Amino acid sequence: MTSPRTFVIVGGVAGGMSAATRLRRLDERARIIVLERGEHVSFANCGLPYHVGGVIADRESLILQTPASLGARFALDVRVRTEAVAIDRDARTVLARDLTTGAEQSIGYDALILSPGAAPVRPDIPGVDLGLVLRDIADMDRIIAAAQHARRAVIAGAGFIGLELAENLRHRGLDVAVVQSMPHVLRPFDVEMAHIVAQRLRANGVELHLGTTLTGIANDHVVLDGGAATLPADLVVLSVGVRPESGLARHAGLELDASGSIVVDDEQRTSDPAIFAVGDAVVKHRFDGDPSPVWLAGLANRHGRLAADVIAGRPHAAVPALGTAVIGVFGLTAAAVGRTERELREEGRAIRVIHTHPTNHAGYYPGAEQLALKLVVDADTDAILGAQAIGGGAEKRIDVIATAMAGGIPARGLADLELAYAPQFGSAKDPVNMLGYVDDNLIEGELTVQWHEVAGKQAEGWRLIDVRTPGENALGAIPGSELITLDELRDHAERLRGERVIVTCKVGQRGHTAAALLRQYGVTVANLDGGYTTWWAGTAALAPTLVAA
Repeated sequence: MTSPRTFVIVGGVAGGMSAATRLRRLDERARIIVLERGEHVSFANCGLPYHVGGVIADRESLILQTPASLGARFALDVRVRTEAVAIDRDARTVLARDLTTGAEQSIGYDALILSPGAAPVRPDIPGVDLGLVLRDIADMDRIIAAAQHARRAVIAGAGFIGLELAENLRHRGLDVAVVQSMPHVLRPFDVEMAHIVAQRLRANGVELHLGTTLTGIANDHVVLDGGAATLPADLVVLSVGVRPESGLARHAGLELDASGSIVVDDEQRTSDPAIFAVGDAVVKHRFDGDPSPVWLAGLANRHGRLAADVIAGRPHAAVPALGTAVIGVFGLTAAAVGRTERELREEGRAIRVIHTHPTNHAGYYPGAEQLALKLVVDADTDAILGAQAIGGGAEKRIDVIATAMAGGIPARGLADLELAYAPQFGSAKDPVNMLGYVDDNLIEGELTVQWHEVAGKQAEGWRLIDVRTPGENALGAIPGSELITLDELRDHAERLRGERVIVTCKVGQRGHTAAALLRQYGVTVANLDGGYTTWWAGTAALAPTLVAA
């Protein structure tokens, strides 16, 4: 028999522990050593904000496995508070240091898996050491301890973790302000979609300071925009992003990309064939666009398993990352997958954009809620490039669209998906199906105008006709629009012959009917995509003085 092989894994949690337990299932004789710098090798990092707010009451439930439990079930040699400080690639050894005693040991390996994760960014600003971060259990404990004596919290960063913390600190009774350098919350969303989330935050007492940069921290306040303003604060949390923990890889001479992320092939192998890397420190191959980091627990788990398979002689390639994500904010669900309209327009891509606002299930069944859906499509190939959904059932629709993207189903093909229907769960024409129908109409020549294009079209001489009811129009209308209700439009169609007209309704559905009518009267007509609802959200986000509160 050959001698048992030794596998060393640097870093635990999602990627590292998935690799370790998978390796054990595939190789009972192997020696598997896990080196974890922190105190906990396996914990639910996505649950940390919810223990801060008391939603998850039991702290111990966040600790999924211990060195003892992993040793008993999987015969893993797990060493916490032990840091990998150097790799000798020629000798195939890792130098490990016990952070409690300072003792060092050189450990040989047949294969090495790096899963060091990513560390919160601490901006170079005065008082930065006064700011807390949230990455592990110890960070969580520090925030909880500080919150017990705090009244006013400021969170720098309006990403997923920042907003989850904002909600949970509000649950604790703190006044909370969020400072975000971007003009909207949640980078994976476009501004008109993110505005819906911002409204929910404000409705629940969270102050938002968007397009604003935190530039200093003091004992009782923070400084904004280099001194332009201050906010009172006795608890500050920095949630402005993460950076890959790739120092070990860099010192070992492994290839990194411009962001400092570890470069791997489609089998998670680094530039050294005996070393693999998974998790947040690794650049991901994207389904569209250049490789980039994608900080998602699901991918870390998947890639940890994949690396173990390759090491065990069962190689298969990683599929491109879609970036599918979801967040809940004060009862509002927001989910997204793929690219944003913002990114693609900056790249100069030819795209189609579709907004719809259906109910999450049959309107006649009690409890129906309005959804906001956005689909971004390659105008040349009809490939789905991204989608965003906000409201009840958002995660279900994004999961369906993500699956369609993974399977190569074009946007038009969404119309033909057979999805589960009962009135309390959906509609006979599911909102995902409706996106496919809209895309089919656009392919066949129907014209639409985006909310941010309306003013420019009006300046070019296009007339804007509102086909809603007088009551709806009185509650708010786009400046410069003319009211002709849909039921009256046929009587006015002949006099519009030869004109260029944009029709608008509440969400775009009546506009579609109006456009079909006017087109048959020789009118060059475009429907306002997503209607007044989408226009209002986008305009309110960027220029709130132009629309009613």
